[in-house]
Formats: sequence, structure tokens, C-alpha cells
Amino acid sequence: MVTTGLRPRRSAALRLLVVAVALAGALFGGLLGGAAPASAHAALTGSTPAEGSVVDQAPEQVALTFSEGVAMGDDSIRVLDPKGKRVDRGKLRNLCSAGTVKYGTGLPPGLGDGTYTVAWQAVSADSHPVSGAFTFSIGAPSKTTAPVAQQEAGGGLVGALYGIARALAYAGFVLLAGGAAFVVACRPAAARVRSVQRLVVQGWAVLTGTTVAMLLLRTPYTGSGDLSDVFDLGGLQQVLITKPGAALVSRLLLLAAAALFVAVLFGAYARAQEPRQDGPEDPEGPDAAKDPAEEARRRKDLSFGLGIGGVIVATGLAATWAMAEHASTGLQPAIAMPVDVLHLLAVATWLGGLAALVVSLYWGPPVERTAVRRFSRIAFGSVLVLVATGLYQSWRQVGTWTALTGTTYGRLLLLKVGLVAVLVGIAWFSRRWTARLTEVRTPEPDAAEAAEAADPAEAAEAAVAGRADEEADAPFEKAVTVPAAGPATEPPAVPTAEPATEPPAAPAPEPDDPARAAQLARQQAALRTARSKRLRDADPERLGLRRSVLAEASVAVVLLVVTTVLTATEPARTEEAVKAVSGGQSATVNQPQVLTVPFDTGGPGGKGTARIDLDPGRSGNANELRLRISDPKGRAKDVPEVKIEFTLRAKKLGPLTVVPRHTGKGHWRASGVLLPVPGRWQLSLLVRTSDIDQVTEFRNVKIG
Repeated sequence: MVTTGLRPRRSAALRLLVVAVALAGALFGGLLGGAAPASAHAALTGSTPAEGSVVDQAPEQVALTFSEGVAMGDDSIRVLDPKGKRVDRGKLRNLCSAGTVKYGTGLPPGLGDGTYTVAWQAVSADSHPVSGAFTFSIGAPSKTTAPVAQQEAGGGLVGALYGIARALAYAGFVLLAGGAAFVVACRPAAARVRSVQRLVVQGWAVLTGTTVAMLLLRTPYTGSGDLSDVFDLGGLQQVLITKPGAALVSRLLLLAAAALFVAVLFGAYARAQEPRQDGPEDPEGPDAAKDPAEEARRRKDLSFGLGIGGVIVATGLAATWAMAEHASTGLQPAIAMPVDVLHLLAVATWLGGLAALVVSLYWGPPVERTAVRRFSRIAFGSVLVLVATGLYQSWRQVGTWTALTGTTYGRLLLLKVGLVAVLVGIAWFSRRWTARLTEVRTPEPDAAEAAEAADPAEAAEAAVAGRADEEADAPFEKAVTVPAAGPATEPPAVPTAEPATEPPAAPAPEPDDPARAAQLARQQAALRTARSKRLRDADPERLGLRRSVLAEASVAVVLLVVTTVLTATEPARTEEAVKAVSGGQSATVNQPQVLTVPFDTGGPGGKGTARIDLDPGRSGNANELRLRISDPKGRAKDVPEVKIEFTLRAKKLGPLTVVPRHTGKGHWRASGVLLPVPGRWQLSLLVRTSDIDQVTEFRNVKIG
């Protein structure tokens, strides 16, 4: 979990690699979680009229039933006639009752025969948009139906951008909360490390920016899907009164408090961690020489205040996810939301602290053994919290063992568990390296000079390529005195810690050349940086620890990607509930079965088309069968005889004969059609058009 000396070029390349991996991971997670349409967390479990059904008379309303709570408006359910004209009354009806989530819209009387399209859109209780469309027919199906846009809610470019923002928001929270916790609880001196400061501040900036972006994208994400609607102020006002909108606004308010926390952390708290200077009193005033006991008490008070304030702010930020995501709906939300908050805090403490440790070790002064051991203990406690909260969340969202392998959510959860196991395994190796660490020692000047003189070529390389590393270590290097511009009479002094045998890289600057003096100062700083890193690399324990921590961080990026995808996936328990309502099969299987069967008996007037509707198309239930015979021009046509049989060869069942009764010209109907088991049944249709002309057609139909 520690990083030590690298050559300047390798250090710069490693920085680029880490940034690229982090961005690629966030982008990949956003694409998986948002580029495709968001998985339906609230599922449509039924409708009246049923999908694909044919009704004799126009219904008074269209009603939809969902698996969990949804938010809908007057335009959420639209009914279109065969020509694409909207025919519903435009007012949403709340038909919900105890345990049933049901909404509908009224239809006017006198609707003509034909196929009508129902398009619906809603926002599920866990903030994800869902949408769909289906058709039903009045009297008989028509040749044309209303076209409906194929893009689902939460898809397209807006869905991709929203998914990326969600992934980056998780990453920003982890860096902000975990990085700050590392500084306060593990290594207070890291408050003065510039790389750690950048990490935490960037985490705050990323979380703030993505929160604003998500707030603006909510309108097109849950509605039109048009990116230009981000500037719709009316839509933004509607978003603010929803639960996800309130959560995002609360997050912004908490981020304002977090900004004050970060300012104190890297301001007053960082100054309090500065080593006490032993020497002559500062002539500026009596405050320069402070009592050590008073300084210790001040540091303790600051640590306590930052610890309490940080916990409050981090808990509040985590709650903004819990109150608008999976935990806020479904089974036991009063327990699930606090558990979800603990889960997020444990993730941030572990992975965010790991990121802070990585940047400390690669782009900062040597990390003390005590700091690494503190983080190791805290990380172990975080893993225990993750296991406990993760078990509860898994039970709540999955429910059964079969759902672990039989649903997308379950398989993603297994992948996440595997990644956590790999991460814990790598952390075990890191703990072994930690146990072998020795305290950091300041090298003697003679040893430093010998190390510097041993490799003058590398020192020259560092003087040119190490300017970026100079910035990272600047707070911990003594400043080099550079003569001011003006009539100086002596060249700039070289610190005694520099090697006396340094090869002349450039001619000595002229006394009146400030640019040359500044260049020499940069070269001297680069030499010190290179020497410091070589000395750190000479410690094999810290080198091994750095490598194991870098491996942990790489796996952690993948883990965050999988977690982002998991939050955008329909919970297994919901998917299983939809299957249970649908008779044990998927919702697409348990729909009314509609078959169109052309036939030709070979005699005069022997050509035509039969349309067979089997509703609801389930086993174990009494199905209703409707049959319509039409001539080649689509007009209803009577025939002397029709007969239908069902056979399930896999189970050696059948043929089960159905003789429908004639109900009107070209129409037949049979009630109570019972198919005992699900499977792929073979349907045979016999049509006789004269005393000698008949034909039997066969079709397969899948019954759930």
C-alpha cells in the first residue's frame, strides 16, 4: 500500500496510466449503467385490456398494474387509434389499492374497430425511468397500427450521459470521504501532501459537478430523451419536487458544508501538523514560539472537530443515495436505508483511503509504518461492515438461491462478491508487507552524496524531466535560496547536501542573469527529488507494499464499475415476483398468444386467413380462444367447419380437441380451454370450405 522512488519519466507515465485507468473505468461503468436503457426496476405485471387481446366492445378505460410504486402524470398513459391519433381522455386515474399499484386513463365511448396502441412511461420508486407499449384490438385487428418511438425511457445519449454522471458521482464520493478519513484517522501529516490534497479536492469537484449534471439531466432522462430539455426550467421545477430531485438538492447543500470541511482540513489542520522548528525565536512576535502542550491540545481539538463534522457530512451524503435508490423501496425500507448508508461509508473508507495511500506513496514523502498499520486496521473493519451489510442487502434484493444464477442482478452480485474476495486477498499480501516495514529514517548527508555521485547520468536526467515531481514534494523539501534580480555580486549558493563531485551540467550563471539562476535552482531541486526517490526505492518492503496497493486500487476500479451497473439493474426479487405473477415464466412468454394462419383448401373460395387469439395463454388457467376467418380481401367469412387441437409431444399429451362455437359471421369462440402444463404446444387448425375441400395447418405456440 505504499509507493516509493521511481524515475521521473516512469513516475509521469505512471500518473498518466492511473488517470487513464480511472477515467476508462468510470466511462465503462457509465456506459454499462446508462448507455443502454435503464433496467426496469418497476415492471408492468398486467393490463386491462391485456396485450394482444381482441375485445368485442370498446373498454371504458385502460389500466396498468406495476410490481412496485411508480410516479406518473396525465401524459404517462397514451392510447392511439390505428391512424396514430390520441384518443384517451388525458387524465390519469389512480386505481391503487392495498398492495396493488395500478393506474389508468379513460376512453371515450364509440371507438371504432381496429388495433389500438397503448404507450406508457413512468418513474419507478428507486428513481429509474421505465416505459413500454402494447396493442389491443376492438372487434377485429386492423391492417395498420400507430407507430411508437422505439427508444425506451432512460436510453440514448441522455441515458449514456446520466449513467456516466452516476458512475463519476460514486467515484467522487469515495475519493472525498475516504481520502479525508485517511488524513484524519490514519495519517494527519498527509494534510500537507499536495497529491493527497489534490485527490480530495478533485473528489469534491467531481461529486459537485456530476450532481449538478444529474439534476439538469433528470428532465430529459425521465421524459423526452431530448438533450436540449436540460434547459427546460419548467421541467427542472417538476424535478425538484420529486424524491430524486430532493435528494440531489440535499446533496448539493451537504457539499457546501463539505467545502468548508476541506478548507479547514488543508488549512488550519495542515498548519497544525507542521513540524516544530527548533531554533531562534521568530522576530515577528511572541506567537512564533508556542508551547508544545498547547500545540498538541490544539491538534487534538481540530482532529476531534473534523472527525465529528466529517462523519456527519459523509453520512448525509451517503443518505442522498439511500433515500432515492434501491433501499428506499421494496422490502423493509426503514432498515434498508440505514444499512445502505453504512455500506456506502464502508466502501468509501476502504477504497477512498486506498486511493489516498496510493498517491501518498507514489507522489509524496515516505509513509510512516504507523500510518500504514492504522489504515490496515481501519480497512479490515470496513470489510467486516461490508460483509454484514452486503449479506442483508443480498437477501433483500435477491431473496432465493436460484435467483443468484437465474437473474442478471444475481449474476452481477456474484461477480461483485468475487471481486471483493480478490481485493481482500491482495490486501492480505499488503498486510504482510506492512508487518515487515521499518520506520522511515532520514539519510545521512554523506550517504546521500555517495548515492548522488554514483549515478550522475540519472541526476542529469532528473534535472530535465523531474520538474513535475518537484511540485509534488515541494512542501517537504527545504527551499533553495535564489538571488533576487539586481546587482548581486556572488553566484547562488549550493546547499551543502548536494554532491561535491556533481558533473558540470551547464556553465555558471552570470550574476546579473536571474533566468539562469532560476534554472540552476530547478536543477538542484530535481537532484534532491531524484535522490529522495532512489533512497525510498532502496527499501524493498515499501517497494513490495506499493505494488500490492497498486494492484488493490486496480481491482477497486473494476469493483466500482460493477457496483454502478448493479445499481442500474432490476433487483432479482422484483424479477422473480414478476415471473410468479406471470405463472413462473418471463413476462414476454405470458402474454395472450396471437396466431395468423393463411390457408388454402384447394377448392373454389378455399383461400383465406385464420386469426387465433388465446387469452391469457397460460397453463393451468381457463383460456379463452377466439377465431376469425377472413377472405383474401380481409372480409369476415363463414366456413362449414373449423376444429382446433393442441398436442404437447414432449409430455405425450394430446391431442386436446377444441370445437369453438359460431358467434357471428366469420367469428368463433371457445371458453375454458385448459392446457395442463407449460411448454411448446403444437396447434392444428382444420378448416373445411365445402363437402370435400378441407385443409389442416400446424403452428407452434409457447404456453407459460
